[in-house]
Amino acid sequence: MAKSRKLLLGMSIALMLAVLISVVFAETEAKPQRPQRGQGNRQGKRGQRGDRAEFMARMQQRMMENIKTELKALDDEWKVIEPRVAKVMELQRGNMFSGMRRLMGHGGRGGEGQRPEGREQTAVEKATEELEKVLDNSESSPDTIKTKLTALRKAREKAKQNMAKAQAELKSVLTLRQEGTLVMLGMLE
Repeated sequence: MAKSRKLLLGMSIALMLAVLISVVFAETEAKPQRPQRGQGNRQGKRGQRGDRAEFMARMQQRMMENIKTELKALDDEWKVIEPRVAKVMELQRGNMFSGMRRLMGHGGRGGEGQRPEGREQTAVEKATEELEKVLDNSESSPDTIKTKLTALRKAREKAKQNMAKAQAELKSVLTLRQEGTLVMLGMLE
């Protein structure tokens, strides 16, 4: 039991570090940096994005390896389990942080640039961004706010349904022990 708690704590810390690092990288991209003396601008924004994407890919790979180890999944089992785990993780990530951007001081500043390159904006993120724009405009009418708020609530409800479906698909290929492990890790209810 203590090992599972340590793993859960470690995974939670890793996830929070990933968020923190992505925020730091996003802030770095937003601020032009002066090249150091004698260096020209060799790296540019493309290099920074590539570094961030590479870092995030390595981190996700390590997380997947840790999950495989925790599940004690054989290679053949993992081929079936891994895409389902990845889907649940992507849904969690896409929906969990859509509103946190504003709390972390990124509200109204081009949320698209905050997503990893190549990842499309989720419906929840789009609806959040639209509501955010309306709320930032002091002249927005109550009807406009209500429309955008309703759209966000619908997007969140659909996201919950998608998550429940993805979790059910994952659960269907797990042993009871593996299911219990993923409940402890917060990936299943």
